[in-house]
Amino acid sequence: MAQKKNSKTHNKRDGRPAPVEHKNGKRAEAGPGAADGGPRFSMFTWLVVVALLGVWSSVAVFYFDIVDYDRVLGKLAAYDTDGDGDFDVEDAKVLLEKTSKPEVETPTQRAPELEKDGPAAEETSAAVPLPPLDDSHFVPDDPTEPGQRYEEEPGSIDTTGVLVEESQPEETEGESGRYQTSSKLSAEAEGEEPPKAEPEPEPQTGSTQPTESRQEADGAAEKAAEEQKEKAKKKKPKLLNKIDKSIKSEIDAAEKLRRKGNLDMALKAFDSLVQQHPLSPRARYGKAQVQDDLAEKLRSNDLLQSAINTYREAAELPDVTSDLLRAALKRRAERQQFLGRMRGSLATLQKLVDIFPDDVGLRNDLGVAHLLLGDNKGAKKVYEEVLAVAPSNGFAKVHYGFILKAENKIAESIPYLREGLESGEPGTDDGRFYFHLGDALQRVGDDSAYQWYERGHQRGHFASVWQRSLYNVEGLKAQPWWTPQETGYTDLVRMLERNWKTIRDEALAVMDRSRGRFIPEEENLREKGEWGQYTLWQQGKRVGNACQGVPKTCALMERFPEATGCKRGQIKFSVMQPGTHVWPHTGPTNCRLRMHLGLVIPAPGCRIRCTNQTREWEEGRVLIFDDSFEHEVWQEADSYRLIFIVDVWHPELSQYQRQTLSPI
Repeated sequence: MAQKKNSKTHNKRDGRPAPVEHKNGKRAEAGPGAADGGPRFSMFTWLVVVALLGVWSSVAVFYFDIVDYDRVLGKLAAYDTDGDGDFDVEDAKVLLEKTSKPEVETPTQRAPELEKDGPAAEETSAAVPLPPLDDSHFVPDDPTEPGQRYEEEPGSIDTTGVLVEESQPEETEGESGRYQTSSKLSAEAEGEEPPKAEPEPEPQTGSTQPTESRQEADGAAEKAAEEQKEKAKKKKPKLLNKIDKSIKSEIDAAEKLRRKGNLDMALKAFDSLVQQHPLSPRARYGKAQVQDDLAEKLRSNDLLQSAINTYREAAELPDVTSDLLRAALKRRAERQQFLGRMRGSLATLQKLVDIFPDDVGLRNDLGVAHLLLGDNKGAKKVYEEVLAVAPSNGFAKVHYGFILKAENKIAESIPYLREGLESGEPGTDDGRFYFHLGDALQRVGDDSAYQWYERGHQRGHFASVWQRSLYNVEGLKAQPWWTPQETGYTDLVRMLERNWKTIRDEALAVMDRSRGRFIPEEENLREKGEWGQYTLWQQGKRVGNACQGVPKTCALMERFPEATGCKRGQIKFSVMQPGTHVWPHTGPTNCRLRMHLGLVIPAPGCRIRCTNQTREWEEGRVLIFDDSFEHEVWQEADSYRLIFIVDVWHPELSQYQRQTLSPI
């Protein structure tokens, strides 16, 4: 039998040669030379021709000055995007991307997997008042721990700022799709490729379609991103002073080692440059970058602290360029924040603002530093200063609106949150601000709240309009109400229902002895009324000596680690007085389910709504719901309502995830 030939060039149909397919997808009929399926000339002949052409081209270029090298190199210098004075591979990457489509911010930012071969535990970021939950890098130091090893001399610069040679002074991380918004706690190393933009999720069936305001805001976001990129192109950072320029080739060589990931060799190279040229800011800054990268790679707090100190040294050298000064201090401030050195970071950012008083972006960062310290008053003053000189600054508006809402100035917060989100500026497209704007609108009775929730869902910040938690593990079963069989925790439910009177009697005894044990709800969730809570376990740990008041209850609970070990939940008694209404709200995470055991339930008038289903408690029975979905409570009976709340891990979380997820 004849041997089967290549399908692209040798198959024939009706006696005609098969069409030849080109790279661009177009097809052409094969020419006469392909009638037998082979070329008319041998491959050797073509290689000789190509070689001869190359030789004569080189000779022509060299002897007849066909190319003006000075002129060409002069043009290429215009594309020296990384500030190293030459046109190399890194510059070419930027040049090739000049005509590419602008990057779109990814709908949501997720924490990296905790272990390469472990189960996926991707999470979305959370709101300003909440702590960062990315524990996949270093272990931040406890800022409250006495006698920190690395405390520096008074007056020294102590902060963590982001400073990169490749980025522009005014450029924000939002342009690369990696902006961490208000928390500014990214532990990402410089020089990494930004993640590819993800498409926006398709709207779910039955959800509200995006409004015109959303479409306009999306357009504004794209326009703002375009303007930022144009601004970045026009102004390049100048990182080299005279000393640095004299050793530029050595700096470039060391920097290329760093970029290629040869960190040990890069550190030796930069260390040698620092010893030989102790007054070179760029060499010292390069050393700090390598230490930073190594700290990330080795998960070393000590190395990170060394990088923080070296960033400061680079910034304090004489004749340091303003761009390098800005970069070194910004990076230092960011890394200090990551280690929990919030006050030091604040000091560094304040120094930056003093040096660059007209830089609104630095002032915005300073405001965030105040927020991270819990200093809302200081942050409010900073953002008022920003809005006085830049009244349309969207970043300042959303943060100022957040502060007003935290002060319970609900109506006043709405225009700032709304206008800030509509600006589309980097750092504003954050689930926290959609969350707080919607909540504020709900509290003033404005139904447009759900349009903003829908927009937050479309942007990828919320799992759905109803489920708006911000610290999430993807892929977990999501439904508002659960049965004991669905949870798999039937033994726990059976124990609670069998012992409900024992649990009730201990709770009543504590209430009678000292109502001070029941602390008023402090999350600003009540519209009116009285609501007290007595907590036994918090974040997977016993709370003080709380169990001494209810020893039998605690002994019963100790047998169920899915509850006592739930680091993202609580175990507590909840008493609610008549006339109490709890605003619609959602819990912070989808990693838990909430059980309510009825202890004292006056009827009628006590009810709870989760999404669009409303139920009532019964004494001695357990209700189970997912509090990451919107829920609301009314107490309209004529006496108090008492329940026992037990949070448990979502049943689909693996044991590894339960051990490694950060507490809430």
